[in-house]
Amino acid sequence: MLDVLEPWLRSADLVEQVRHIAQLAATRAGDLDQDGSFPTEDIHALAAIGALKAPMPPAYGGLGLGTTPQGAPALLDVLRWIGHGSLPLGRLYEGHVNALALLVRFGTASQVEEAARDADDGVLFGVWNTQGSDALALEETKSGWRLRGRKTFASGAGFVGRPLVTAGVNDGGVLMVLPRLDQKGCDISRADLSDWRAHGMRASATGSYDFSGLAVSANDIIGSEGDYHREPSFSAGAWRFAAVQLGGIERLLDEARLHLRRAGRSSDPHQLARTGEAAVATETAKLWVTRAAELAEQDDGRRDPGQVMGYVNLARSAVERAGLDVLELVHRSVGLAGFLRTHPIERLSRDLATYLRQPAPDRALTTAAAYVLGRDTPAADLWS
Repeated sequence: MLDVLEPWLRSADLVEQVRHIAQLAATRAGDLDQDGSFPTEDIHALAAIGALKAPMPPAYGGLGLGTTPQGAPALLDVLRWIGHGSLPLGRLYEGHVNALALLVRFGTASQVEEAARDADDGVLFGVWNTQGSDALALEETKSGWRLRGRKTFASGAGFVGRPLVTAGVNDGGVLMVLPRLDQKGCDISRADLSDWRAHGMRASATGSYDFSGLAVSANDIIGSEGDYHREPSFSAGAWRFAAVQLGGIERLLDEARLHLRRAGRSSDPHQLARTGEAAVATETAKLWVTRAAELAEQDDGRRDPGQVMGYVNLARSAVERAGLDVLELVHRSVGLAGFLRTHPIERLSRDLATYLRQPAPDRALTTAAAYVLGRDTPAADLWS
């Protein structure tokens, strides 16, 4: 019985340790709110407690967070608590989890084993898929495989040691490649952070990365052509960034409550009404993310992939709407003080507003709507 409970007990212990690290990250977030900065100390803290290796399956020394159905509830808590402490840190850890999930799903046993060793050594992974004008390509030369081109909007550029990237090949297909950068994630010579001048998420070290001339081996190629975009996992994995966003929403509500109590305004009926509405929105986001994680990660293969994709896409929209509503309610409640750079709500608002801007929100919503309209199933049973 103890063997059955051990992974759960270890995951619960990890969540508590992550909560402590997130609290410390929150105290450092203000100082890190600068262009090109990176939460090095926080990443090292997560590595020290085994959080970087935790997404790996138990057979490889991990806890299965994000790579086994049993690990989904703990991963949800880890992501939301990290997001509560620092959204840029949450973005980086989410990317790390995403990379390992893809690797476990499509990689060979030897590739997974090597990744587990790297994660155990504190190497940060990530997923970089956004193309610029100089799109990344994988080329076969007389001396072997080489990369040409760059990735943009790459979070952790210059700090991620093993980025999983999508690269075009000669026949027009797309392959996943896991190039070997500096194993401690310290190679900044190819990174350019000058283009990332967003008003939020400054501490995510987001920028472009030039891979031109970088040699890769056949063992660095993950899966087959088209695996990266394979459904339902491609769309269903969106619940993970929604979980980080949820943490940011919860933190914003916490800061607003603290401000109102300190200002002696917590009994004002208008403030009570806005706080109630913000609490409803926050809990709504939590319920959507929780169910999305359950459907996405505990899929046994018998469930309609369209159903999983549809629900997660709706969850994306619900969390975005909740975040925007809480932002508005908090700004109205706190007033001008929440826009001063000395107030934590100012930075939290910028980070959340920026992180809520995820790719193709309209397509996600309409794809889910098409699933709903295309079924004769009663609404009460649509997601059963």
